[in-house]
Amino acid sequence: MKILLVNGSPREDGCTYTALAEMAECFRAEGAEATIYHIGADPVAPCRACRGCARAKKCVIQDKVNEFVELAREYDGYVIGSPVHYASASGSLVAFMDRAFFSDYVSGHNSFAHKPAAAVASARRAGTTATLDQINKYFTISQMPIISGRYWNMVHGFTPDDVRKDAEGLQNLRYVARNMVYHLRCKEAAAKAGILPPVQENPVYTHFIH
Repeated sequence: MKILLVNGSPREDGCTYTALAEMAECFRAEGAEATIYHIGADPVAPCRACRGCARAKKCVIQDKVNEFVELAREYDGYVIGSPVHYASASGSLVAFMDRAFFSDYVSGHNSFAHKPAAAVASARRAGTTATLDQINKYFTISQMPIISGRYWNMVHGFTPDDVRKDAEGLQNLRYVARNMVYHLRCKEAAAKAGILPPVQENPVYTHFIH
């Protein structure tokens, strides 16, 4: 089992990383491989809606998005973490995930379908639930099971040391990590029993005019 944790904060070792590191340690204790991927502090261009990815089989903008998508295909589950910026995910993470999910789907790879995922939000005070809802939408449009814990997946603090004192928040992230490993073990058992993913239909696109 391989889990990829995405740090959507411009700060490589900040509060979001501290939350993800807690989960990574729990994943490893459960026998899974865990890797934290930092999207970096450099600007991330938004999607151009050019659909060039359908022809190139990858995003036509050359930055870390293509690197991430290639890497992500090797993993079985995902955790996407973000700080709260104005009651939403970080702007760089939103642009990053827009292009990563869209280019992977339009290029025909559909790498994320049926793989479990979880969102994590880090905030000093508020805006966490809105951020979680925002990130979860990438999962629900991609046929990805969302893994939950016993509370919403958030930690609070202004510094990493503050986050380390958020005992309830960190405990819940450990719940999420163990639940994801459990889901993946069930998925492995299902595959051994011959239970396959559902048959896919050709997509139908409509709008509200006809």
